[in-house]
Amino acid sequence: MGTTFLMSPLSGVLTGLLGLRCTAVLGGTIAFIGLFISSFLVDYVDVLCLTYGVMYGLGASLAYTPSLAILGHYFKRHLGFVNGIVTIGSSIFTVIMPPLMEYMIKNYGLPGLFRLLSVITIGVALCGLLFKPISVVVIEKPPREDGFKALVKTIINVQIWKNKKYRLWALSMPVALFGYFVPYVHIKKFIDLNFTNVQDNLPLQCIAVTSGVGRLVFGILADKKWVNRIVLQQISFYVIGTLTIILPFVKSFPLLVVVSLGMGIFDGAFIALIGPIAIQFCGSAYAAQSIGCMLGLAAFPLSLGPPIAGLIYSLHRSYTLPFILAGVSPLVGATLMFAIRFQK
Repeated sequence: MGTTFLMSPLSGVLTGLLGLRCTAVLGGTIAFIGLFISSFLVDYVDVLCLTYGVMYGLGASLAYTPSLAILGHYFKRHLGFVNGIVTIGSSIFTVIMPPLMEYMIKNYGLPGLFRLLSVITIGVALCGLLFKPISVVVIEKPPREDGFKALVKTIINVQIWKNKKYRLWALSMPVALFGYFVPYVHIKKFIDLNFTNVQDNLPLQCIAVTSGVGRLVFGILADKKWVNRIVLQQISFYVIGTLTIILPFVKSFPLLVVVSLGMGIFDGAFIALIGPIAIQFCGSAYAAQSIGCMLGLAAFPLSLGPPIAGLIYSLHRSYTLPFILAGVSPLVGATLMFAIRFQK
């Protein structure tokens, strides 16, 4: 996941150099190769860090950013709704994949699972072939005499960073997302420690299901003229942060399921709004780079959150402080977004 987000700025640059279609196809192909090679190396964890961690992560990154940016080429009035439809796929597969993966491992082993995943992933490249961008911004290769500065200008699109609203949003998101993955990674362990004879996968599945609902509902809301998309995203972060802080104090499993359902709805809301907000600030022509740069900035906070939470747990033998800190970060990030409203 760290590689996926960290390489997002590269994905944005490649969409300018190669186009959305070529970048998506390249990403799907690299991800497929990474998974297929991994199926022959399941006993070598260090090598899997390269084939599954880096190769698959890079491929996923190159495919993910164009899949959001392409929507701005086709849709204007219903951009939020179509973003909801596109991103709902991850919610559906979060529910479907765990039992399927468990079945594959049990009957065909880890090599069989990797091969199945590689077959599914090649579909990403095939879908990328269907992309037909209306207009593509071509980033010219820097002239040799300009040297390093020209290269930096090619990689970091100066135009989008001149937009103060985008700049504030892109810098607020990493703060808000620092604790994002903490509940996903640690909630199962938290359930095992605090509850007995319960389905420990149920809260995650609930988050996935209601996340899909949230993506559609908030996607439709984002298309309304009277709706401020930034405010919607702020509300999402405030609710996610509050529910994450409440999480360690929940002593009833049914109540934990209810909290998970609420987290899922607003998780879907913030995800569905990423594409429309980036396009609103930078336009569809620069959507890939604006989304890619924001995700690239968020890569380190997203990746560091769960291991830091694990370290705190190992010191205190309690998930109270890790979940509270994970909940504070979206509250702080959402509050920083108020600065956007003071920009012309």
